[in-house]
Amino acid sequence: QVQLVESGGGLVQPGGSLRLSCAGSRTILGFSDMAWYRQAPGKQRELVASITRGGNTNYADSVQGRFDISRDDAKNTMYLQLNSLKPEDTAVYYCHAVGRLSGTGYWGQGTQVTVSS
Repeated sequence: QVQLVESGGGLVQPGGSLRLSCAGSRTILGFSDMAWYRQAPGKQRELVASITRGGNTNYADSVQGRFDISRDDAKNTMYLQLNSLKPEDTAVYYCHAVGRLSGTGYWGQGTQVTVSS
């Protein structure tokens, strides 16, 4: 069973930074697309950023220029660097990955990011 484990969330002041990590229980070379989603209270889960196996990235308009997604296949880990954080970035952040051969989608358990003064 594939597991994805997020870490790195926490409480940060507006304008601050955090780096989220998503570690796979096995090699992430087995995944094609990987992505970060977030869900704020009372809102639907939304795509924040995605990255393909080849390293192509895509960002939601609301985080473009502030967040940076990357993956380190050697460490079986995907990252999301969050800069210039705003209160509206407060949410539970989830990582998602798609099996390259099976097409099965996998979710992590989520990590809370709270932006508040």
